[in-house]
Amino acid sequence: MTYDYEKVATPVSGLRLHLNENTAGCSPAVLDALRGITCETAAFYPDYSDAIAACSERFDVPASRFLLTNGLDEGILGAAVAALRTRPPAGDPEAIVVVPAFDMYAVSADAVGARIVEVPSGADFEFPLAAVLGAINARTRVVFVTSPNNPTGITLERHSILAIAAAAPDALIFVDEAYADFSGISLIGTPELDAHPNIVVGRTFAKAYGLAGMRVGALIGSESTLAPIRRVVPPYSINVAAAVALPAALRDRAQYEWYVGQVLESKGLLYEALDRLEVTYWPSDGNFVLARFGALSRTVIDGLEERGIHLRDRSKDHGCAGCVRITAGVVAHTRRCIEAIEEVLCDAR
Repeated sequence: MTYDYEKVATPVSGLRLHLNENTAGCSPAVLDALRGITCETAAFYPDYSDAIAACSERFDVPASRFLLTNGLDEGILGAAVAALRTRPPAGDPEAIVVVPAFDMYAVSADAVGARIVEVPSGADFEFPLAAVLGAINARTRVVFVTSPNNPTGITLERHSILAIAAAAPDALIFVDEAYADFSGISLIGTPELDAHPNIVVGRTFAKAYGLAGMRVGALIGSESTLAPIRRVVPPYSINVAAAVALPAALRDRAQYEWYVGQVLESKGLLYEALDRLEVTYWPSDGNFVLARFGALSRTVIDGLEERGIHLRDRSKDHGCAGCVRITAGVVAHTRRCIEAIEEVLCDAR
């Protein structure tokens, strides 16, 4: 089986609530920083000193324990390449992916020759710890987990991550924390991360900081675990605009905290509306909500598309039949989305 990334439409107009982007945009400080790019800085290879210092301050980790990447996607690919270069004693190398999941895990591991072992979550998206532990063997080279999960928004309990790391000491445990800014729960800076050097944490600055278009992420882990990943990530993969934008975004704490607050309020509004409309959903620790509209899911997606609002169809994901994912961002945008959903469902019912 070949795995391919589902590249969805990125319309230039309308309300984009389908890609978990920051619907407020980046900090104004980012634009001020970008205006400082000169003809010379655009012509030279970037200096990452300020970006590295800002990241080190933000995560409270030394520079030797994190690696900047061109979006978290490059971090996922780099981790897969580094982990799967080591051949198992017998058979093909394996990558374990708990589904539903971000499709870049399987795409990246498959591209570099791994056999993908999909472990399905429970009927209500419970994390299948026993099944994951049962899938680990001598061929396991990387295990991908997400907290909070995409597309469900459910946070993975720390003891499950640590149990996997202990059961697979020779494998890389990739913990994707792309949405941890909204949950406030992270392995970064904890004694548990230090105690399990085979864990690498992935973060992105696309969601809470509004830098999706800049393509910048980071990996955090032990120096020894990051070393083979550094070997496969190009030395200048982050462009000068991202290198300049990142410090400005990280230092604008007021913008960050305001947007995280907007997301929290928006999720509350979505929960109230979905309860009122008798639509099943899962409380989310991310900046989105997964809702099951069932047989009306396509009607809702198409109806909102006609109104200039883009939602994400997740029906093809494991356990997500009839499900739609809705980005929760700026409160005004969420209110507009709710009004449109009510209109469409009223007409359909």
